[in-house]
Amino acid sequence: MASWFYASEGKQQGPYPEGQFRDLIAQGVVRSDTLVWSEGMAGWQKAAEIPGLMTGGGAPPIIPAGGPPMMGGGGYTGTGSTAGGSLSVDFGILDFTWRTLVMLIGSCFIIPIPWLFVWYTQWIVSCVRVPGRPNLSFTGSAMAIVPWFFGFIVVAIVVGYTGIQILSTALYIVQIVLYWMLLKWMIANIASNGQPLGLSFTGSVLGYIGWNLLFAVSIITIIGWAWVAAAQLRWTYRNIQGTRREIIFRGSGLGILWRGIVAAILCGFIIPIPWVYRWIMNWFASQTELAPHGSL
Repeated sequence: MASWFYASEGKQQGPYPEGQFRDLIAQGVVRSDTLVWSEGMAGWQKAAEIPGLMTGGGAPPIIPAGGPPMMGGGGYTGTGSTAGGSLSVDFGILDFTWRTLVMLIGSCFIIPIPWLFVWYTQWIVSCVRVPGRPNLSFTGSAMAIVPWFFGFIVVAIVVGYTGIQILSTALYIVQIVLYWMLLKWMIANIASNGQPLGLSFTGSVLGYIGWNLLFAVSIITIIGWAWVAAAQLRWTYRNIQGTRREIIFRGSGLGILWRGIVAAILCGFIIPIPWVYRWIMNWFASQTELAPHGSL
């Protein structure tokens, strides 16, 4: 008899004998969109994709294949999950406009910022289309970043009150560290079809500080910042773990530079901002490619 595993909140449950597993299906614990695995399957799949499982028919043929594959980015092998392809972004101009206005106006009151940030991030992530990863979502809670946010405000007020230059420099470094923590938290809370992808950011805090300081210095060169931004993005993508596909940024510094100049000019007229934002987002997405490891 087959033994089955199923995924719940990103963690594998099981193994369960065939009969007990079908009881879980009958009780609604295992639904059609639940990721499941049994011996002989190459990876995790939604229960509805397995012939006969949800309808009470026979189970797939059993071929010993060891334990279940790792949950997360490398575990689910539904259609296209290991295929290459570029990302894309799809959102309406009206939707962007009212959400951005709410975000800007609400941020003036300071206190709602963590909740507004999570709300806005949830919307942005849901607009991203990833090959083989349907219904992308963001599951982070605002309460997770509240201590960082208000703690930084308190420190900034104290530093501003003292007026000591060395403390201002230290505060800038602290701000970069908080951005690093925010990046790790955001990546860890990305899900697909309601299931956490198990992604993580492994870039070191010293590396992140170094890239940000290099970017700040590159502003002096007027145009060099674009090449630094492209290199930093590649470094960031290389340090995202938990997926069997490599994340590659194909864009060039020159591509970032001229688009940045055009965007800055157009945004000066205010009205084109939503269209410019969507144009820039779509370009960065189109230059972000997923490819099987070792394909380069």
